[in-house]
Amino acid sequence: MKNTRTIEITVGIFVALGMAALLMLAMKVANLSQFTEQDGYEVRAYFDNVGGLQTRSAVKMGGVTIGRVTAIGFDQSRFQAVVTMSIDQAYNHIPADTAANIYTAGLLGEQYIGLEAGGEEVELKPGDELTMTQSAMVLEKALQEFLYNKTVKSEPK
Repeated sequence: MKNTRTIEITVGIFVALGMAALLMLAMKVANLSQFTEQDGYEVRAYFDNVGGLQTRSAVKMGGVTIGRVTAIGFDQSRFQAVVTMSIDQAYNHIPADTAANIYTAGLLGEQYIGLEAGGEEVELKPGDELTMTQSAMVLEKALQEFLYNKTVKSEPK
């Protein structure tokens, strides 16, 4: 009887740990691992295509997360997607000519914004716009271009 009770307690602890691990994984995938909002400043960037970029996606520079995407919208005058990012106040010496690219990370296809520093001495200020951007690579578009080039080259003359 005592042996059965020990097994039941062990299984219960194992199930509880498994559920906690699944909860942590879900929070990591949904970018909810950071509950607190940090002070920062906002900058904007315009892209032709943001792909699967979402609010709360990471903004990274040199592989280090320095901020988060706070809003994604559409500018009807420019016909482009506008992405608003909040950069942590600790990173307030970023050059004004910094480039913003949308990259894909990991097997789940999580997208994030990667910043590449420019060479200007003028620094980004709250409300500034990043003018050099590169949109997300869309798999369907890349396949279409690949297949179109393949059929054009293989047609007899």
